[in-house]
Amino acid sequence: MAIGNVTPDSFYAASRLQEESRVVAWAQEAVRQGADILDIGACSTRPGSMPVEEAEEWRRLAPALKAIREMLPDVRLSVDTFRPSVMERALNEFGPMMINDISGGCEAMYALARNYRVPYIWTLRGNLELPAQHPELQDLDLILDPGFGFIGSVEADYQCMRQMEHLQQYHRPVLVGVSRKSMLWKPLGLRPDDCLSATQVLHFYALQHGATILRVHDVAEAVQTIQLYERLTINH
Repeated sequence: MAIGNVTPDSFYAASRLQEESRVVAWAQEAVRQGADILDIGACSTRPGSMPVEEAEEWRRLAPALKAIREMLPDVRLSVDTFRPSVMERALNEFGPMMINDISGGCEAMYALARNYRVPYIWTLRGNLELPAQHPELQDLDLILDPGFGFIGSVEADYQCMRQMEHLQQYHRPVLVGVSRKSMLWKPLGLRPDDCLSATQVLHFYALQHGATILRVHDVAEAVQTIQLYERLTINH
């Protein structure tokens, strides 16, 4: 899953796609490099950020989705939003796509996923013990995201990663998003720009412990990591 942000303030500057021409070029290159899903966000959720108004989020998002749908009509899309109203407009105007909701879930988002029959990425924010009775989620096409970066601290992120294999008991796909995040650059004394190799280390660990989707800024390098992981593990 390739990350594209139609924002001026996402934490990793290279992922910011504020012009339509950049959105299209990024989408084409990501697919060429091996991305299976394009994840588009129009409201930064980096720590300390203030969410833009709903109208501004849609003003940014709609042209990006339109441009990608016209250029790459068959590509799988995901929208990174915590607002049901924004997600519903995207589904109505641009067709089926994944819901990537970092908020931790709400009834309105569950209803959208159910009614439109699209995958819903449920961000767990470090709580890997899913409730035994969660009837509103039973019939959803659910993808589990441990929520790295939204758990509370760097150590909490690593503690969660050490335990993420626990999610395998639920028999759902697991999405891991650690690309260039603070759990990498803070302990290493780096900047997000300098964390490409460190990101691949955690990508490899995540694959070893049950990740089935990697949400990444750097598609080519993530694909290489997956290829080497598969060479080491398939039929062994």
